[in-house]
Amino acid sequence: MTSDEQIERFAEWQRELRPWGFTPFFAQQLEELLDGRQDLIPGRIVREHRGARLLVTPSGEVEARTKGALRHRSAGVHELPAIGDWVLATPTERDDELALIVAVFDRTSRFLRKVAGARTEAQVVAANLDHVFVVMGLDGDYNPRRLERFLVTARESGAEPVVVLNKSDLAPDLDSQRAEIEALAGDTHVHVTAAKRGEGLDPLWQYLGPGTTVALVGSSGAGKSTLVNNLYGERVMATGEVREGDDRGRHTTSHRELIRLPNGALLIDNPGIRELQLWDSDSGLDAAFVDISELAVACRFRDCRHQDEPGCAVVAAVENGALPAERLSSYHKLIAELAALERRQETAAKLEEKRKWRTIHKAARKHKPRSM
Repeated sequence: MTSDEQIERFAEWQRELRPWGFTPFFAQQLEELLDGRQDLIPGRIVREHRGARLLVTPSGEVEARTKGALRHRSAGVHELPAIGDWVLATPTERDDELALIVAVFDRTSRFLRKVAGARTEAQVVAANLDHVFVVMGLDGDYNPRRLERFLVTARESGAEPVVVLNKSDLAPDLDSQRAEIEALAGDTHVHVTAAKRGEGLDPLWQYLGPGTTVALVGSSGAGKSTLVNNLYGERVMATGEVREGDDRGRHTTSHRELIRLPNGALLIDNPGIRELQLWDSDSGLDAAFVDISELAVACRFRDCRHQDEPGCAVVAAVENGALPAERLSSYHKLIAELAALERRQETAAKLEEKRKWRTIHKAARKHKPRSM
């Protein structure tokens, strides 16, 4: 392929993929990632379900699987490609054969969490986001402490978080609940909706411009899929009833899917997250607890832990009622969780280093020349 043909090919790809969020940031990576290969095409992951991935490419939708060893432009980035990722894949013309994802583009952002359970591994929930809608119901789903956790992770992602307080029609005390969330959200915008009734949705459109990608995260039963359906204008995601007693859902959304709205905005609906464990969220913690960070400037000691140190301005704020005690308790809990995670990461890294050197020494002994 000549240079002019390659330029025209790239231009055509960009025209076809721009509506799906293919910005110059990704276009600039094309040539290096292709590395001269003519058999690869770019695409965005728009659906994940049981390990299979659906890509939107310049030639249409393609089912794909992931190559065992992927090329990432960023050193140290080893996570599997996720919903919203831009990738390179080998196309296929057979209906019974899956394309093969061989490379992943650099990300502009990623909503990252620790996998559930004891494994010390990270999971990318969604990638290349402009905004994250943190959705929480104002019924039995209402939990300010859980929302703090989501905001820490959302701020760490690199995308702009937005709080959506849904089910206002079921709120036992709407005014006080909204005031409480606005206080802990800081400069994060808070919007109140009743998605099932289609109420309060207009302010959300300011974040949903053509080509803009927004992920919805929250617990099951918060109303994420109902929000998607109402923003789309028709039912595109299944919704379900919530349990009696706690108003939690039953994971009606069982897969992750990127949906293009009629106006060109891109929404990612995610299954409800029952347990959001933090991963590498130090800066996100500071941003989510800016009220504590501002108070800490007046502490006597720069390394104050805001526990029992003399001259602690944060503890003083709790004592005089300026800062809720539950807020500081939540901060301490998340700090402890991140510290424990860091210790587990260090242990895992040491074990991996030992495993690597054992493999090297074993290979060296195997190939050691015999003495004459």
